[in-house]
Amino acid sequence: MKSRLDGFILIGLGISFLLALFLSPYASTSPDGLEKVAETKGFSEKGESWKFWKYAPLRDYAIPWIKNEKVSTALSGLIGILAIFFIALGIGRLIKKTPTKKIILLILFSSLISLFSTSTYAARPLATDDAGTV
Repeated sequence: MKSRLDGFILIGLGISFLLALFLSPYASTSPDGLEKVAETKGFSEKGESWKFWKYAPLRDYAIPWIKNEKVSTALSGLIGILAIFFIALGIGRLIKKTPTKKIILLILFSSLISLFSTSTYAARPLATDDAGTV
C-alpha cells in the first residue's frame, strides 16, 4: 500500500514539475481577478506599499538575478512546488507522530484564532465604490 501511495505522490510531483517548467512561462501577463479589482477600485497601491511584500523571495513569480523572464518564471514555479511539497510533507509527518487528541486541540485552537482575528476586519469595509460609499 505504501509503495502505491509513494508512486502516486511522485507522479503528481512530476506532473507539477512539467506544468511549472513548460506552461507557467506562457501564463497571461494580465492581472488576475483580485489585482484587476484592486486596480479598478483604486486601492492596489495600498497593498503594494505593505513592507512584507518588499521582502518576498519570489515577488511577481520571478527570480531577480535571472534576466530571462520565461526561465525565471519556470524556476520560481519549481521552487514554489518544492516549498509547498516539503511543507506538506513536514506537516504530514508531524501529524502522524502526534496523538489524535493533540491534533483535535490544535485544530480547535487555530480555528478560534482565525475566528477572532477575522472578525475585527469584517467590521470595517475594505473598499469603497467610485462615489466613496460602501
